[in-house]
Amino acid sequence: MQNVSGRTKASGKERIQKFGNFLSSMVIPNIGAFIAWGLITALFIPKGWYPNEYFEKLVGPMITYLLPLLIGYTGGNIVYGKRGGVVGAIATAGVVVGASMPMFLGAMVMGPFGGYLIKKFDKLVDGKVPTGFEMLVSNFSSGILGGGLSLLAYSVIEPVVSGISTGLGNAAQAITNAGLLPLIAFVVEPAKVLFLNNAINHGVFSPLAVQQVQEVGKSIFFLLEPNPGPGLGILLAYMFYSKGTAKQSSPGAIIIHFLGGIHEIYFPYVLMKPALILAVIAGGVAGNLTFVATGAGLVASPSPGSIVALIAMAPKGGLLPVLAGVAVATVASFLVAALIIKRNPESQEDLEEAQSKVKAMKAESKGQTLAKTEISKSDISLIVFACDAGMGSSAMGESILKKALKDAGITNIDVKHSPVDDIPKTADVVFTQESLVERAKKSASSDATIITVKNFLDRAKYVEFIDGLK
Repeated sequence: MQNVSGRTKASGKERIQKFGNFLSSMVIPNIGAFIAWGLITALFIPKGWYPNEYFEKLVGPMITYLLPLLIGYTGGNIVYGKRGGVVGAIATAGVVVGASMPMFLGAMVMGPFGGYLIKKFDKLVDGKVPTGFEMLVSNFSSGILGGGLSLLAYSVIEPVVSGISTGLGNAAQAITNAGLLPLIAFVVEPAKVLFLNNAINHGVFSPLAVQQVQEVGKSIFFLLEPNPGPGLGILLAYMFYSKGTAKQSSPGAIIIHFLGGIHEIYFPYVLMKPALILAVIAGGVAGNLTFVATGAGLVASPSPGSIVALIAMAPKGGLLPVLAGVAVATVASFLVAALIIKRNPESQEDLEEAQSKVKAMKAESKGQTLAKTEISKSDISLIVFACDAGMGSSAMGESILKKALKDAGITNIDVKHSPVDDIPKTADVVFTQESLVERAKKSASSDATIITVKNFLDRAKYVEFIDGLK
């Protein structure tokens, strides 16, 4: 019974991660457009750095039309390629036109829905279209279906989504007015460590934040998840008070986390010692409280969550409150983390020891292959690093292994990074975090070797792997 229950929980967690990744995957590829809008807003609105009535005219159309349509296209493209993207964008236009607020939520609904319906239509008529009529059917089917969905979205979906968005905005405002916003860290910080950070930031907070920016010129919701302070406090505590690999790797992790904005780098340090979740919560609450007290906010999403991005997205005259919140969050997280690490030296383990435990557990999993399994170099042509979004920590792991392979004189193996739900079927070896291993198994080829890692910065793991190849 216990095993069945464990699998059920894992399956539920996996579903939540997958859904969260799907939401964020519609936004993450378009972050550059959000940053462009944010910079134009910060510079040229009446309260901006360089108010300019002429350039300010770009702000409204970009947030109203460009960004939702990009999200809708991306959502359709995820479901069914470019054809799905086109239909998804047409369907999204229906919720955009006439709406009194940016339709990010509507785009996240209509984009994938349009891609799904055109995919089903193509499957339905596959092999039934007369020769020579393929292009005609293809173009008119997407046009008719997209147009119909646009009418449906305009007349039915848009009022519903507007009502939901208004309700969420009112709820968020009520929480803020009641002084309860700092407590949201009790949900946000643990969820981040479970690799739901992108879903929370881009799927929940960003739509609320954009609406708030239009009303007051900045939003605190852009700061709730990207704040690097809680993670920085954890890493500083490891640097000063831990031992072994964790202590040695923490300075590099600090640079990547704080300056590079890759927050996933500190998650394994928390998972190594779960009591540290109290430290990130303390940092999150303290930082949010400071943001509220000082009226902090940003004009656009700071993605990735680097201190550089936070500074760039701060409004005119609003930089000090942002920096104060980050600093307070860092201090609070560090003090709690230092207390936990110093008071429990007997249970302290470094990264290498933690990974050994993971290997032992994974060895019991059906179909799980570990790093010590002998693999012939001749059997490997592609190694893939897979993380949730496929853009942050996996890219760092790829870079480290590439260098290690080069130093070992192995030059005929290609190394890439990828989202965990889109691992190439040609991958022979897949490195991923233990919390994502079930999704990696479903995404990768059944013949692929799955290797779990606690921390993509752990060079010892890759040295061990390469030694196994030799």
